[in-house]
Amino acid sequence: MNKMTKNTTNGTKEVASEKPDYIKVDNFSFYYGSAKVLHSLNLDIPYKKVTAFIGPSGCGKSTLLRNLNRMNDLVDGIKHEGDIRVDGESIYDPFLEVISLRKRIGMVFQKSNPFPKTIYENVVYSLRIAGRNSKSELDTVVEKSLRGAALWDEVKDRLHESALGMSGGQMQRLCIARAIANKPEILLMDEPCSALDPIATAKVEELIHELKTEFTIVIVTHNMQQAARVSDRTAFFYLGKLIEYDKTEQLFMSPKVKQTEDYVSGRFG
Repeated sequence: MNKMTKNTTNGTKEVASEKPDYIKVDNFSFYYGSAKVLHSLNLDIPYKKVTAFIGPSGCGKSTLLRNLNRMNDLVDGIKHEGDIRVDGESIYDPFLEVISLRKRIGMVFQKSNPFPKTIYENVVYSLRIAGRNSKSELDTVVEKSLRGAALWDEVKDRLHESALGMSGGQMQRLCIARAIANKPEILLMDEPCSALDPIATAKVEELIHELKTEFTIVIVTHNMQQAARVSDRTAFFYLGKLIEYDKTEQLFMSPKVKQTEDYVSGRFG
């Protein structure tokens, strides 16, 4: 997908820093069988910002996240209404290859899931699948991706040891390195810190701040303090409906909807 550009005074073009509707969810509803689990959602997710989805368990936040790269296509009996567009292009375009979509939209899951391979082979897995086996290229990608995941200095001397020997926090950052090795445009994170201790969580949160200079990030979190710390915009969901969506500071400090106020203040949820 082409990055939006604008003319500068010297006639060159530069990438626009603001694309408020980079990901556009347009009147989107979603069903598991006959059960409607997302109800006519409308929201615009901006370019190279961090957007957090919050809400109680079962509110639909992870379901929406998994629709952004069509992971829910793997479930039988699903259907949707409305559309989701990325940079103006529908992710449901019948001519779009879903595999190519998932290359552009990487995902990090709640539970770290390194492959039973070396640290090095975990990072280059997607490149090898694509037939890219040049050692010099792979070495470069490994170092750049591990540096991008703030992990290089910790593992550079044991790249050819099993990834399963890493700590939980290191495994999760390895999964982030694996996700960014393919140079996606968007990074989806589904409760990436829920299984981590506070120190590992802080490292991942610092990493999210650094990664948004390169990626548009959408994070699902059950931790409201984490949403407040890492995100630029926050969407609050309840029972499959979008209750409120605003700049994070505004949503937490001066919510417009009483239900949002009750949730972020801990009165329910």
